[in-house]
Amino acid sequence: MFLASLLVGAARADEAFIPNQSSDDLTIVDLGAMTPGAALPIGGKPAGIAVSRDGARAYVTSPEGHFVSVVDARARRVLKRIAFDGQPFGVAVSPDGRRLYVADMNGRELLEIDPDSEKTRRVEIGAMPSGVAATPDGRLVIAAARDDNALVVIDAENFARVATIAVGRHPYGVTIDASGRRAYTANVESDDVSVIDLAERKLIANARVGSHPYGVALAKGRAFVANQYAETVSVFDAATLAPLATIKVGEYPESVGVSRDGGTIYVTNWFSNDLWSIDAESYRITGKAATGDGPRAFGAFVRAVD
Repeated sequence: MFLASLLVGAARADEAFIPNQSSDDLTIVDLGAMTPGAALPIGGKPAGIAVSRDGARAYVTSPEGHFVSVVDARARRVLKRIAFDGQPFGVAVSPDGRRLYVADMNGRELLEIDPDSEKTRRVEIGAMPSGVAATPDGRLVIAAARDDNALVVIDAENFARVATIAVGRHPYGVTIDASGRRAYTANVESDDVSVIDLAERKLIANARVGSHPYGVALAKGRAFVANQYAETVSVFDAATLAPLATIKVGEYPESVGVSRDGGTIYVTNWFSNDLWSIDAESYRITGKAATGDGPRAFGAFVRAVD
């Protein structure tokens, strides 16, 4: 769904910030050594995370606490909490870092929030908003309406809907490719991934994967999909959609992310409380790191400077 990872400076190895819903905290993992470090208390059963492109801030949604935490990623401290009148779930940050996009899972809205002034705009998405992503140029925001089986395309400048696209059953995680041309969403109830042409605003195809897919990552021209019930990662060719491999992982994999060089895939396993690293070429498991209880998310890698 919402993998959020963070590269923090030349003096440190790349690191991941992983929200743990049951233990109410973030685990910080050294991705070079695949070892866990300090845990940062968050509260409110954290579920989603997004990291600004410069690596300075992380934004964590807490649906049961009804707030979004603004985290100073380098100082490892919570700067403030933004109160939320619904249940914040999926979250993305604009490429310029000036806006947050937060899905209200028990409402029908996506919110745009200025994290400093907390000024807010709203747009109706549909039933059970879940995953959210912004295009690399910042012009579009894509949100999944889970119970409407649809992706909604939003013009970021006007914060208005411009298209609604039918996909598979119960879409959750949303991923956009580096070109901003295609969106991918994992459909939990139909065991497939919908591929969307964003320019044409239409469904290209549905790629079959494992049981209850939840998150999608893209690397080396391939899509890597976490399948919760199958406890696997499905791999398919991003261009042709041909299946390439199935990788056995931990218990109830939730989210997948990719290193900035595209060489490593990372998977959070909710029930086995760990993070796995996988070589994106050979599909070999290269490391495992313990997390807190109930790791949900991982995500976008950025370079930050100490």
